[in-house]
Amino acid sequence: MRNPRIYMNLPMVQGETLPLSDDAFGHAVRVLRLKTGDEITLFNGTSEEFSATLTDVGKKKANVTVNTVTVINNESPLNIHLGQGISRGDRMDFTLQKSVELGVQTITPLFTERCGVKLSGERLAKKVEQWQKIVVSACEQSGRCIVPEVKAPITIDEWLAQESSALKLNLHPKAEHSIMTLPVENKKVRLLIGPEGGLSDEEIEKASQANFTDVLLGPRILRTETAALTAITALQCRFGDL
Repeated sequence: MRNPRIYMNLPMVQGETLPLSDDAFGHAVRVLRLKTGDEITLFNGTSEEFSATLTDVGKKKANVTVNTVTVINNESPLNIHLGQGISRGDRMDFTLQKSVELGVQTITPLFTERCGVKLSGERLAKKVEQWQKIVVSACEQSGRCIVPEVKAPITIDEWLAQESSALKLNLHPKAEHSIMTLPVENKKVRLLIGPEGGLSDEEIEKASQANFTDVLLGPRILRTETAALTAITALQCRFGDL
């Protein structure tokens, strides 16, 4: 088995021994069944990776000794903030996972007219926690060290009203420009993606009033998760590191 990468949100220093966090222990010992002496790679949300060795592995806890520290530079030069209309079931989970693999830095789930998902209070808090864990898992798999943030879900009106110097983009089937022919280059992008059923005419108009530029993704109609990932890929090809 290759050296597993595991997220542990704690400061780490070369040469120190410290206890694994509960989540890291669950991943390393309960899921992967690693033992004393096994090598792992840790990251904590900074731009560093920590090569480490498991020690004192028990049934409920384990320690880890940090051997080396390596600076990792694999973040995209393009800062993408994805405003994603909340979709049902696994679609939202899939979109979050793959958008992180493609280099998105911030994700705001959006309540829109057609999102069809009713979440509030404790259920909403648990859902956001689940989404953040999906993001962490995507970082573990993809080699990213800096963990994107899943912000608290808000309405599309609130998101559109936020001040930003980023290039603002909204997918529209009758747009004049494709992403690949956008005339304006910007290293920060706010990308708006609707849920299943898309954005309403009123929401599209509000996005236009908030200075979002309509862009085209080709002649075919894409599902929400396909649209998000296609747009992110095109942006990374146009402005980023693909």
